This record gives sequence, C-alpha cells and structure tokens, in this order.
Amino acid sequence: MSEIRETLFRYLTMLQLIPRSPGRIATPVLLEKLRERGFQVDSRSLQRDLRDKLALHFPLICDDSQKPYRWYFDREFHCNLPALDVPSALTLVLAEEYLKGLLPPVVIAQLGPQFSDARQLLNDLSGNDLSQWHKRVRAIPNGKALIPAPLEEVTWQTVTEALLTHRAIEVTYLSRSSEKERFFTLHPQGLVSRHSVTYLVATVNDYTDLRQFALHRIRHAQLSETAWNEKSDFDLDAYIQGGAFGYRQSQKTITLSVNVAPQVAWLLTETPLSTEQSLTPLPDSRWQHLEAQVPDDQQTLWWLMAMGANVQVLAPADWRDDIVDTARQVIAQHHTPEKLLSTS
Repeated sequence: MSEIRETLFRYLTMLQLIPRSPGRIATPVLLEKLRERGFQVDSRSLQRDLRDKLALHFPLICDDSQKPYRWYFDREFHCNLPALDVPSALTLVLAEEYLKGLLPPVVIAQLGPQFSDARQLLNDLSGNDLSQWHKRVRAIPNGKALIPAPLEEVTWQTVTEALLTHRAIEVTYLSRSSEKERFFTLHPQGLVSRHSVTYLVATVNDYTDLRQFALHRIRHAQLSETAWNEKSDFDLDAYIQGGAFGYRQSQKTITLSVNVAPQVAWLLTETPLSTEQSLTPLPDSRWQHLEAQVPDDQQTLWWLMAMGANVQVLAPADWRDDIVDTARQVIAQHHTPEKLLSTS
C-alpha cells in the first residue's frame, strides 16, 4: 500500500512540476527535481511514467525536437495542485499588476494561466470581503516605468534552461557600444530584472570576469556543447550589493552634504536615503541640511539630478560640478534647439 501511495504522490508532484506551454522542462531537470523531493526514481521509470501513464490521461506533450526531450502541458490545461486559496489568489493578482512593468511580455504570458486562475477564483467569491481587496489596491513601480523590451520566447526558454541545467549557450548579441552583432559563448550565472530590462549575468568564452547581457539584445540563442564554466564563489546577492547594477564609480562610501527643500526633507524623513543620515534645520529657512553616507555610484547622483532645484549639493565637489555642468548643457540645448538638430 505504501508503494502505491508513493507512486500517487510522485504523479501529483510531476503534475505540479511540468509547466504549461510555452514553458518546457527537460527530462533530466524533472528527474533532479523529483529526487530533491525524496522520490527515488531512475530515468527509464520517469520516461515510462510520462509516456505510458500521465500522457494517457492528461494533455502532456513531448518536445522531441532536441535532446534531452522536454515536456509540457497544453496551454489550456488547468491543474491547480494544490488548489489556490483566497490569500494566494490575491497575492497573484497584485503581483501581476506590479510585474507587468518589470518583466518581459513573454514571461508575463507564461504566468498568464496562473494569473487568470487567481482572478477567476476572486470573481467567484464575490461574497468574501477579502476577495474584493484586489479591486481596491494597486501596486505601482517607483518612478516612470518604461514598457519592457520585447523578448523572443525561444530566447527566454533557452536562457532559463541553460541556467537550470548548468549549460553554456551560443548567442548572437547586439552590442550597444558598437551597434554590431557579435557571437559569444556565454556561461550563465544568474538573472536580474532591473526596471524594464532583464539581464543575464554570465562569463564570456574562456574569461572569468562577469558581464551583463540584456536579454532583448540576444538575437539568437542555443544550448552549447561547450562545458559550462562555473564561478564557484559567485553569490548573486553579494554581486548586486557590491554595486554591479548601481554603476559604482568606486567601492568606497562617501559623505553626501546637501541642503534640501522642505518637501524633500519630508520625503527623506519617511523614506531615508541612507541608514546613516541626519537632517538639521537651517537657520531662518524652511530648508534642512542633509548629511548621509552613500555609495559612490551614479544612481545616487542621478537621484540628486532628478530633484532639480529642490536640492543644493555642497559635497562631494565633483558631484556638485557634474550637476552644474549638466544644468548648463540642458539650458543651452533648450535655448538653441536648432543647433542641436543641425549637428545630429
């Protein structure tokens, strides 16, 4: 009896792990995930389960266009295991609102069935007060959210499969600096979604330094026969915290000295710029003096520029000079727009 029960639980787990189209899961990946969950099964038994058991009763499809074979369910197949509860459905609906401005459309499309199920559950429970919460609450990204760049579905599938299975990929990449397509062998180490662009963090060819590749600039991608080069000491969180996506000028922390307008002071009182900051009222003024320990990065400098006339930067001197130079260029361009057009 215990063997029958274990087989049943294995089938239920497989139903949870196999994605709906356009997602795919390779047989070795599915096997590894089952073993991680405590199921002792070999490759031959797994193939038999998929082909002779599940495929007979569910719309399970095998993509045999390449090896290893990859499995997926028909896009319209609905199988909520476990079934959604109201809090989970509510979380999914709110997450959809927020992620639409961050993730590539192909990724949102893959999550579409789950979002649809969540909305349907909430609509069916009109008498439940919590089910109406999604009509009263919205999640808005901070700042102006640009429309995510389009991304080829096959690119997303290839990159994510390579990341999961520790495979290298061959890509044709449009370089922004040279505006030319270049061919690389990439060794994926991580994925980061930043604003409206998703980046692949990878090493290139035989080099060991990490670089970032915008997924939407990958013109072609395929799994490589080249052995994957792992950076054993790589930690994605440490990589991000080290300023990899903050355009750091140096690794040092600097002291920012700024006079700020009342509305900015109020903002920074509620949502500080730094864990180490102080605000001091200026004599005979509604303005306040801000001192904060911040990273030496362009992100903070750009934030100051966005504040415009609501801030007066005192230090560091090179940041103050950058802001002044930028302001002069903006004034010059708006006073003589025809000059800009004639030189473009």
